[in-house]
Amino acid sequence: MNRSMQEPTVFLVDDDASVRNALKRGLTAAGFSVRASASSDAFLAEHDPEVPGCLVADVAMPGMNGLELQSVLAARGCQRPIVFVSAQGSIPMSVQAMRAGAVTFLSKPVRLEELVSAVREALERDSEIREEQALRSDVESRLTALTAREREVLELIVVGKLNKQIAAALGAAEKTIKVHRGRVMAKLQVRSVAELVTLTTGAARRPEQSSRTG
Repeated sequence: MNRSMQEPTVFLVDDDASVRNALKRGLTAAGFSVRASASSDAFLAEHDPEVPGCLVADVAMPGMNGLELQSVLAARGCQRPIVFVSAQGSIPMSVQAMRAGAVTFLSKPVRLEELVSAVREALERDSEIREEQALRSDVESRLTALTAREREVLELIVVGKLNKQIAAALGAAEKTIKVHRGRVMAKLQVRSVAELVTLTTGAARRPEQSSRTG
């Protein structure tokens, strides 16, 4: 089964068993699939970043706290959206979390309605991130099919060069460039230069966009 098609999971991390159990019961009752852990280390030991979903994490925990967990996930290239909950939160702490890409920062005791709303937002963001990653992967796989010469032709096409100009720049016959151009269009599965430009520039921008949203 394709993991991207799996039901999303709400990963819950809180060292307080009573809070952890209460949040798990509430989120489960709201229709979410929940996997709870008592610590950041326990969560990381079983975490599979390919599984869609979001993270609901306490901030103040023994060992690795919530903000440190956020940093570890980011360092591993994981953009899983995070909802922070804390009874000891401060404005600087919440600002740090939000700047690092958290969805929101909720104060304990958390109202279930508020948490459910935040989780839904986080899951929507996760879906968008995964869609962007899938699109980027698709484009990159198409680009790898190009030969070195076809890549050179592509780079000149997207900056608006005509076949005659490309031929002069690469020291090739115009007829040869036309052949390369046709192969580039076919391999990248586009029918116009406009589509080609959109495809290649979009692939270049998506990592930056995803990092801002994750």
